Amino acid sequence: MICRAVAIAVFAMSMFSVPAFAEGFDFSNWNALLKDHVAKGVKEGIPVNFVDYHAMARDARFKKTVEALALHTLSFADKKSKIAFWSNTYNILAIKMVIDHPGIKSIRDVGSFFSPVWKKVAGKVGGRSYTLDHIEHKILRRLGDPRIHAAIVCASVSCPDLMAEAYDAQKLDKQLDGQWKLFLANRGKGLSIDNKAGKIYISSIFKWFEEDFKKGGGIRKFISQHVSPTLASFVNNKNFNIAYMDYNWNLNSE
Repeated sequence: MICRAVAIAVFAMSMFSVPAFAEGFDFSNWNALLKDHVAKGVKEGIPVNFVDYHAMARDARFKKTVEALALHTLSFADKKSKIAFWSNTYNILAIKMVIDHPGIKSIRDVGSFFSPVWKKVAGKVGGRSYTLDHIEHKILRRLGDPRIHAAIVCASVSCPDLMAEAYDAQKLDKQLDGQWKLFLANRGKGLSIDNKAGKIYISSIFKWFEEDFKKGGGIRKFISQHVSPTLASFVNNKNFNIAYMDYNWNLNSE
C-alpha cells in the first residue's frame, strides 16, 4: 500500500511538472534559446531586446526546433493554443530567415520591392512551406486579436521586443498584455507624447493594421488599456493629434 501511494504521488507530481506546451508542440528548446540568446540593449538610441543571431545559428537546439516544426502535425485545443503556436513559429522562422542570409543589415535585404521577404518561403510546418506573410495575414490576423501585433517580431529595431520566453496558451493573456505594456512604454518606438505640440506619436504598426484595432474600439481605446491612467488621458484627448513614428528596419542585434 505504501509503494502504491508513493507511485501515485510521483505520478501526480509529474503531471504538474510537464510544460504547458507539451499538449501540442514542445517549445521547451525555443524557450531555452530565448533565455540564452536574447538580452536587453540600446540601438540607435532605442531600447531593444537584442537577438544574438550568430549564437542562435550555432546552437543545435535551434536546428532541432526548426526540424521538429517541419514534422509537427498541426492540432489546436483552442484559439489561445493557436495564437501561441503561430506566434512562436513566426518568430522562429523570422530568425531562421536572418540566419539563412548572413551579413544582412535588415531582414528586408533578403527580398526586393517586387519580391519582398515576407512572401518568400521562410520554412516548413507540418510538411508544408510557409511564408511570414501567410502566418501573419492568413492565420494570426484572422483570429481577431490585435494583441498579436506585439507578439510577432520581424527582426527589426522598431518591432515590439522579442520576449525572452516562449508563448504559452495557459498564460497567453498575461504575456500579450505584458508585451503591449512594454512596447508602449518604449518612447523610441511604441508611444511618445509631445505635450507642447499636442501630438501623440505612435508606432506605424497602428497605421498599417488600423482595421484590426477598430474591432476593439479603435487605436486610442486600445492604447489606453495598456498604459498608465495619466498617459491614457492624453491618448483619449481628441485635441491631441496622432502622428506615426518612422520605422527602423535595421536588425534587432548588436
